[in-house]
Amino acid sequence: MDADHLSQRLAIVASYVPQGARLADIGTDHAYLPVNLAKNGVIVGGVAGEVVPGPFKNAEHEITREGLGDQITARLANGLQAIVPDDHIDTVAIAGMGGALITQILTQDFDRLAGVSRLVLQPNVGEMTVRRFLMTHGFQLVAEQIVAEDGHTYEILVADRNASPEQYDEETLRFGPYLLAEHNDIFVAKWQRELTRTGEVLQQVESAHEVPAEKVAELQTKIQQIKEVLQRVGA
Repeated sequence: MDADHLSQRLAIVASYVPQGARLADIGTDHAYLPVNLAKNGVIVGGVAGEVVPGPFKNAEHEITREGLGDQITARLANGLQAIVPDDHIDTVAIAGMGGALITQILTQDFDRLAGVSRLVLQPNVGEMTVRRFLMTHGFQLVAEQIVAEDGHTYEILVADRNASPEQYDEETLRFGPYLLAEHNDIFVAKWQRELTRTGEVLQQVESAHEVPAEKVAELQTKIQQIKEVLQRVGA
């Protein structure tokens, strides 16, 4: 993968960045996403944020090599601290992290999202946590996609600022309103695997010396939800 040939998941993330956006790519690694979007005339400027010195240097090198230093600024910073008011960022992308970490990044510096109208998020796990954050922090889900790549399944969540986002129930937060409605083969395969995995975890928990009743109930609820959804979509 390079800036001219994004992975399938990053290409989907890129497709949801609006024309003319000012993008902050948090956890940018090599800055392939913002460089690709700048080279293709999608973004007019942006920030490539990295908290790890090695990837930050990679991002700096990529931006310089492509001659995009006047459009994209690489910053060594923790999460949204890479954004300053003069950047006029309106779109934030965070891809390739766990849902809990993405939520933590968005929460701990939430004030830095003041001018942001769109979030494009690709959690590797913990999508439910991210959806709950969006719902409770003034962002409405407007699109979701699921993709299978290199033996992994990824969900891309797109949300726009909205003073009164739709309030979802637990099932919808877990499975995703758009993914649940489409229930394509990748979605079905993911939840069939998750059903098996959760059943194995439940067996382990139940065989413990001291069985945690709360954890057992949580896993049983999840299993029941998955079974009901798979039955509903005809899987």
